Amino acid sequence: MHSVDQQVMEHLVSWLQRGDRAWLCTIIATIGSSPRPVGSLFACNDAGETAGSLSGGCVEDDLVERLVAGELDAVQYLEYGVSAEENERLGLPCGGRLEILLEPLSADALPDLQALLQAVSERRYLARRVRLVEGASELQPASAYAPLERDDDGVTVTFGPRYRMLLIGAGALSETLSRLASAMDYQVLINDPRADVLARWEGEAVQRIGGMPDDAVRAHATDRDSIVLTLTHDPRIDDMALMEALEHELFYIGALGSVRTTGKRLERLRALGLGESQLARLHAPVGLPIGSKTPMEIAIAILAELTQLRRASP
Repeated sequence: MHSVDQQVMEHLVSWLQRGDRAWLCTIIATIGSSPRPVGSLFACNDAGETAGSLSGGCVEDDLVERLVAGELDAVQYLEYGVSAEENERLGLPCGGRLEILLEPLSADALPDLQALLQAVSERRYLARRVRLVEGASELQPASAYAPLERDDDGVTVTFGPRYRMLLIGAGALSETLSRLASAMDYQVLINDPRADVLARWEGEAVQRIGGMPDDAVRAHATDRDSIVLTLTHDPRIDDMALMEALEHELFYIGALGSVRTTGKRLERLRALGLGESQLARLHAPVGLPIGSKTPMEIAIAILAELTQLRRASP
């Protein structure tokens, strides 16, 4: 779940708890250009308060006006951008079209919304099934992320944790990477066993973790939505984190260093008992090979590779 979608759910819970009428809108299909992907959420209440986004244009304004006026009061599909004139009126990209699932919500939805938020906080997956005819929804167990599914009966959306990025080493690269990664909706944590170095952190306001890197990995980054990046150039620190990280099926494990440095690192890790299948999961040198040298360039290379891998994931 993206942080903005989590905020949508949190707003819905707050509104429903105080007795507001509320609506949840989900993008279920896009045709042509679209500012927001399938699965994006938008919510509003009867006071016109909103959370999330569908288009970044006037679609939200049109929806809120119609909802507050009482024009839309049942679970239904809506389309926006069915003509060039409507695209221009709503600020949609040329040729773009959105299909949206609209749901009126009452206090009866609170247990499911709270269960979803609880699951995400515990880094678990849940699927929410909305049935179009009955207007009812239910939660279903899920073991991994799945793309939004739509059929004649309704829509199923899978919710799960954000990607968590654990940076090992509180240096200039980590500071730059923390800013860019946070802007891209990664949950960033920083670990450094050197208390004086960690105290001088000037990056994004993220969780700072002292202590040994292997302990930090074990406590915070062991699931398949976790990313561990070792960035200190100090094998006494980086290797500890890598030994623990490579014991788990993480989304991505990367290590900073040249090809020569990487070769020496692999020799050390083999000597420490790691097998070839584990070492094959290590991305080193980290990031796409774009000739990056500066902290900003290296951070861009890392995030570009992560974006490439995320888009290729099912």
